[in-house]
Amino acid sequence: MTRTRAVRSDEPRTPNTPSTDRTDRPSRGLRRDLYAVGAAVLLVTTAVLVGRHIQETRHTLRVGWPPVLGSWEPHVGPGTPAAGIVAILTLAYGPALAARLPWRALLTLAWGTSTAWTLSLALIDGWQRGIAARLTTRNEYLQVIDRFHDIPAALGDFTHHILIQSPDNWPAHVAGHPPAATLTFVLLDRIGLRGGGWAGIWCITVGATACAAVLVAIRALADERSARRAAPFLVLAPAAVWMGTSADAYFAAVAAWAVALLALAVTRGSLPAAGAAGLLSGLTCYLSYGLTLFALIGAAVLWLGRDRLRGRPVLLIPLLAGAAVVPAAFTLAGFDWWEAYHLLVTRYYQGAGGVRPYSYWVWANLACTVLITGPATAAGLRRTGAVLTRGRGRGEFEGGKAEPAERRGAGPVLDPADAGTRLALLVAAALLALLIADLSGMSKAETERIWLPFAMWLLPACAFLPRPRAWLTAQAVLALLLNHLLMTGW
Repeated sequence: MTRTRAVRSDEPRTPNTPSTDRTDRPSRGLRRDLYAVGAAVLLVTTAVLVGRHIQETRHTLRVGWPPVLGSWEPHVGPGTPAAGIVAILTLAYGPALAARLPWRALLTLAWGTSTAWTLSLALIDGWQRGIAARLTTRNEYLQVIDRFHDIPAALGDFTHHILIQSPDNWPAHVAGHPPAATLTFVLLDRIGLRGGGWAGIWCITVGATACAAVLVAIRALADERSARRAAPFLVLAPAAVWMGTSADAYFAAVAAWAVALLALAVTRGSLPAAGAAGLLSGLTCYLSYGLTLFALIGAAVLWLGRDRLRGRPVLLIPLLAGAAVVPAAFTLAGFDWWEAYHLLVTRYYQGAGGVRPYSYWVWANLACTVLITGPATAAGLRRTGAVLTRGRGRGEFEGGKAEPAERRGAGPVLDPADAGTRLALLVAAALLALLIADLSGMSKAETERIWLPFAMWLLPACAFLPRPRAWLTAQAVLALLLNHLLMTGW
């Protein structure tokens, strides 16, 4: 009878020696990441092919290059070399700088690099077409600046112009958002920053701060290492194609800082941070109706910081007081948020929303999400799911080398004290908010722009990925291809 000799763990392994220990986990994890990326690519490809067929035969999608609002128009522009330089420098030095820089210097560099990346991508389309004219088209906010010469009167009369059949009905984007969105550009005009150029620069500059806000929140709720690993992915996101120039980039920043300040409030017990978080949360709801779903992300923050909040419940007072400021101001001015929202639903189905088929967009919207978050996020979300289902937060950071948090067969062990688990819960809350927005049917198409605020909170899933430079390269290549091959509508 032949006996099988046991192979010692410290003995060299030949190619024929079966492997049963944890050393193969990184390669298995990478294969699963690539499966996730393959599924994402298949989703986008299907959305393109099915979308083109529907648009060519039924003309009901109302977009030029399904699932994206745009047209196939290969081109280069003055931003081409700048975008290439920003991408190369970030790939070469980004991960190392993110790991070593002092924290405040990292936040400043992340904001500056994100601004440069977004601006250079926008300038691929040229200054006029890429920035200055974006917010001046017939559906945009700058079309109605002159109608706000008397701001209180305009706010009190706002709901009377939402429906298409109403006299002097608002352009689509003005009607589709609470008046704080339009009022922002009215105030910019009042202080002398007039025209589409200044409006575009405002959206790019303020929108780029969203990456810093997300880093602040991750550091507070998970740990600094998680934030540092996520930083290059937040900077070099394909979402930047649409953040320059779109008002939704500005909305994304306001919502992100509301979450970041809430995270600081519950982890540090800061009353001023709680008040500021409430104030920005209220403003967020008056910038976009759909961003009320950020309450889910806020709830996740409160849950992760529940121990500190339980010990200092007084934090709820400035939080709730701050959250009431903006709604109270607009209500006193005569604007009824609930009435406006119900009128918007009617207006939505009077326009393209009533023509675009839900059966296509309910899944094609997710293909748009793949394009704005990139292949790295698809792999990162796969690892996020592994953390939540198998309770392996730290193990995912180490490529599978660490012991799992649970015993084999014992089921998931979600330890909120573990940085990986806390980060995964935050990302999962953002994904849940996005899925609810999708199922609502109020976001059929154009979600590459509309969902930018949610996309910023999916990108941190990339912190779970090993080999960050390879994944960052995929992100940069996707963004450059999108901006050079398509003339996007936003």
